[in-house]
Amino acid sequence: MQMLKDLITNHILLAALCAWVISQLLKLVIHALVERKFSFERLYGDGGMPSTHSATVVSLAAMCGWCCGFASVEFAIALIYASVVMRDATGVRREAGKHATVIKELVKGLNAMFVEKDEQIRTEKLKEFVGHTPLQVFFGAILGLLIAIVYAAVFSIPYAVF
Repeated sequence: MQMLKDLITNHILLAALCAWVISQLLKLVIHALVERKFSFERLYGDGGMPSTHSATVVSLAAMCGWCCGFASVEFAIALIYASVVMRDATGVRREAGKHATVIKELVKGLNAMFVEKDEQIRTEKLKEFVGHTPLQVFFGAILGLLIAIVYAAVFSIPYAVF
C-alpha cells in the first residue's frame, strides 16, 4: 500500500507523465490540423510534432533539478539521459524512418517490375515516423520544461535548497 501511495505522490514521475500525455494529445491535434484528417495512430505512434520523448525526459530532468537540487546526482543522471534520448531521436531513429521510406519505394518498384501480384514483397510493417526533426525535438523540450514549471507552480512544489 505504501508503494502505491509513493507512486501517486511522486511529483517527478507525475510531471513526466503529464508531459507525455499532453505532448501526445498535442501531436494528435497538430497532425489533424496540418494534414486536415484525423489519425488515431498519432495518439500512440512515434515521430511527429512535438517530440513526446523530448517533452517527457526534459520534464523529468527539470523536476529532478527542482525537487532534488540542480547539483544533485538525480538531476545529473536525468540531464544526461535527456540528452541521449533527444540525440537519438534526431539521429538513429530519424535515419531509420528515412530508410523505411526508401525501402518502401524500392520494394514498390520491384513489385511493379518483377513480382507477380500474388507474390508481392511486403513492407507494411516498416514505420516511417520513428524519429524527429531537430525542430520537433526542440519544441518537445520546450514543452517539457514548461510543463515542469507549471506543474511545480500548480502543486506548490518547494524548490530543493541545500
